[in-house]
Amino acid sequence: MRKTSLFISLILLAQISFGQTWKDTVAIIESIFSRYQPYNPGSQLSIARNGQVIFSKAWGLANLEHNIPLTTNSIIEAGSVSKQFTAAAILLLEQQGKLSMEDDVRKYVPELPDYGTPVKLHHMMHHTSGLKDWGSIVAIAGWPRGTKYYNNDDALEIISRQRNLNNKPGDEFIYSNSNYNLFAIIVQRVSGMSLAAYSQKYIFEPAGMTNTQWRDDPHRIVRGRATAYSKTKTGFQMEMPNEYVYGNGGLLTTTEDLLKWNDFYIGGKLGTSSLLSNQTKIDKFNNGLMNDYGAGLFIQNLMGSKYINHGGATGSYRANLATFPDLNFSIAFLSNSSQFDTSAADPTRSIINLFITDKSEKPAKNEVKFKPEETKLASYAGWYRNNRDGSGLKLSFKDNELFAGNSSKLIPASETSFKLNNNVIDMAEAKSFRYIIPSRDTILYTKVDSTLLPTNNWNVYEGKYLSEETNSWIRIYQEKGKLFMQLKAGKSYELTPTYRDAFIGFGNVQFIRSNRNKKAMMIISIPRARNVEFKRLE
Repeated sequence: MRKTSLFISLILLAQISFGQTWKDTVAIIESIFSRYQPYNPGSQLSIARNGQVIFSKAWGLANLEHNIPLTTNSIIEAGSVSKQFTAAAILLLEQQGKLSMEDDVRKYVPELPDYGTPVKLHHMMHHTSGLKDWGSIVAIAGWPRGTKYYNNDDALEIISRQRNLNNKPGDEFIYSNSNYNLFAIIVQRVSGMSLAAYSQKYIFEPAGMTNTQWRDDPHRIVRGRATAYSKTKTGFQMEMPNEYVYGNGGLLTTTEDLLKWNDFYIGGKLGTSSLLSNQTKIDKFNNGLMNDYGAGLFIQNLMGSKYINHGGATGSYRANLATFPDLNFSIAFLSNSSQFDTSAADPTRSIINLFITDKSEKPAKNEVKFKPEETKLASYAGWYRNNRDGSGLKLSFKDNELFAGNSSKLIPASETSFKLNNNVIDMAEAKSFRYIIPSRDTILYTKVDSTLLPTNNWNVYEGKYLSEETNSWIRIYQEKGKLFMQLKAGKSYELTPTYRDAFIGFGNVQFIRSNRNKKAMMIISIPRARNVEFKRLE
């Protein structure tokens, strides 16, 4: 680890653009990280400029039981920051001629169902595959990640049970850990080496990442590993991952090692010839618009500069790795605490604001004030169904204005067009609207019957519903005039009605009628797993 005097000399040679002294800069960093108290779980921060580490420090404790301080050599889990390493292994195998990004995943994982359309490796790389997130599936079953011991074989079995996709491959970005767990399996099947062994040989050792390994063996002792903690009303409690799936996450590392990785791949050193262009390549969606997710990396623009980044969270570990390649500036953050999730859990942005000058062009405010007829506005009110996942969105007319939900005001741009935050609601079509996310996607919502059954008729929903996809059942029952869904013993959620036969409970819940007007099927959608079917048991 470089000494503080070296840090100071380096920073003095390259003055911070806005002229403050290095002492001032360190004082601001210390202030940002002062929330990590000496006797609480802590964090690591390392910063590099022009390939040199200019700051590296740890705060807090690695283990509360034994009062062990967290140091810059403490091993912390990196959550989904890990995905870029799994992606790199797949790209190396492609360079070695052992697979192609155009291959159908079933070439290597024949256990998966035939969905009638190929799911290609590049779809998985960029999270456009449509493969449901296995962690979301087990959450619907009542046993979310962290409550049971899961490994990659378990993940494969769960993924293979899914009868349909979230979306047509290439249509949408839906983040799914399933993609990267399957990649770990593919690495082993194609190379004959586990992802852990393959990464060690072709990535960690060449990059000089001497403190990095995968959490692939539950029995291996990892010296110097920091314990993860969550905050409770009375103090802290341990919240370790309690799983041995990896590839989607599971990288055990330090911030200084992560900076070595940034320098290695951005410097064009990964692969026999540089794979940097493949790592930062982004795909078009089927609609022709661009997806900003590369090979386990978000490829974006921030403050007028190219910005490559990824965050991570597993158990109570938190992580972020970010770089501005054109500015030769990188930040690595790791923490063994989820204490600050309700505020600014990741201080990376504060560090960016400290070091990076904002050169972005501010968009000109050119709001066109338009006042539609009140009768027209009132006609738009009602419940609308998202045609993709069945979720409901209520448009309300009150005080001569239109709202989405109870408080989000729609700003009229024309008789049929409204702004909602940075998006657009287009009401040009009768009894439907298009929700437009500029430069990314358009979602169709259809107006639906919002006539609710009276509570004394809710017995038509009651019963047990079984799903082969989740390998579990859910019981729908009434209690004190309210409707509930029970995922398992002691785990129930109240069902709040939205439109007819639809509720919000654990996700969006729809009941489908049979020819006999009974509720023969229940469909549940949550963000990473859509339209999971439960059939009613007679």
